Amino acid sequence: MHKPVMTIKEIAKILPHAYPFLLVDRILEMDLEKGIIVGQKNVTMNENFFPGHFPDAPLMPGVLILEAMAQTGGILIHKKGYDDKIAVLMTVNNAKFRRPVLPGDVLMMHIEGKHFTGRGGRVQAKALVNEKLVAEAEIGFGMTTKEQL
Repeated sequence: MHKPVMTIKEIAKILPHAYPFLLVDRILEMDLEKGIIVGQKNVTMNENFFPGHFPDAPLMPGVLILEAMAQTGGILIHKKGYDDKIAVLMTVNNAKFRRPVLPGDVLMMHIEGKHFTGRGGRVQAKALVNEKLVAEAEIGFGMTTKEQL
């Protein structure tokens, strides 16, 4: 296992989310020059959504997979120099869900930055489990401050 580039404590200082909405456990890779980041979410049966989302056949909701990818992208945007702003989800394009994400899976979010400005940004996101694609989307962000929320 890799030593994380960022731990959950460091992630929690960047993202304005808290349990149960913080969906990134660690950052394993980050290359700011190339604009890429790899985040990890350990999916356990203890997740608060499993009792109500197909209780007899639990699977992670697709919107939460998208949110985990968006949060990982938000960390990339922050680290690219926009640390005085918060990236807020604005658009999701070409989202596709390929396989279910189940309790016990390790969800890996691979994010590539496509465009960043002080007003917004766009990333290409892929989520994988066991190196198999489970979801993908182009995610757009608007930039704001905590005071504007």
